[in-house]
Amino acid sequence: MLAIMPKHKGTDHLKAELRARIARLTQSMGKKAGGHRASTVIPKEGAAQVAVIGLPNAGKSQLVARVTNATPEVADYPFTTQSATPGMMEFQNIKIQLIDTPPLVPQAIEFWLTNLLRRADALLIVIDLGEDVLTQLGAITAALKKMRIETGPCGPVEEELGIVHHKKALIAANKIDLPGVREKFALLEESLGDRIPVAAISARHGAGLEEMKEELYRTLDIIRVYTKIPGEKADFSEPIVLPRGSTLEGAADQVHKDFLAKLKYARVWGSGKHEGVMVKRDHVMQDGDIMELHI
Repeated sequence: MLAIMPKHKGTDHLKAELRARIARLTQSMGKKAGGHRASTVIPKEGAAQVAVIGLPNAGKSQLVARVTNATPEVADYPFTTQSATPGMMEFQNIKIQLIDTPPLVPQAIEFWLTNLLRRADALLIVIDLGEDVLTQLGAITAALKKMRIETGPCGPVEEELGIVHHKKALIAANKIDLPGVREKFALLEESLGDRIPVAAISARHGAGLEEMKEELYRTLDIIRVYTKIPGEKADFSEPIVLPRGSTLEGAADQVHKDFLAKLKYARVWGSGKHEGVMVKRDHVMQDGDIMELHI
């Protein structure tokens, strides 16, 4: 109600009453046993953890339900989502954890949401193309700023009042199936420039979801490395997922601590000039590389 209520003197009393109710509810939740507070700390699973955020009725829950095994409540009215709901999204041969979150409304942000967003590897920002896209973008940016979160590729940096958490982000421009919204999508792309990538989707009808998955994978800036036992074929079923720029040493450590300690040499297929080239521990791995470790 706070999100959609018009700014008018006649609504001041109602706004104050709503804020007081929110404060009382938040306080009462904090007094409960620690189980509720702990339940909002969602362990990371899969290749990465991505928090899905947006304003009321943008289609966050519908998107998460469409691309994962999660079953968040989906409805045509705002504020349906009241808690964090995780689900696993398949992309080729890896899984990415998506977390559906409550609407990002500054006046009613859940006390635990800030930490959840800071812990996530990236943010998937859902924008409703049926509404004013720049107003939504401004509101979301302002809400994140209050939580000391900014979208960008850098790590946490010190500022005068504390640490600002920079998060990789992708915008999912939802409801591309609506008539006359292509111009809004172009306006959104133009306003963002190269700062944040944008994917056009329809959570309701499934349009653009595969392209969104690929763009999210690129945004996460991770790579997949495969292992090969000498004399056998490579195993492409369960890749090792690493941050881009990782070395052979880091990849070997992910396989097993013993491999890193006892590693004599390794052969790599994919990024070398020759197939099966011998590489050193500081060799930088590339997406799709196959490594054969020798101890």
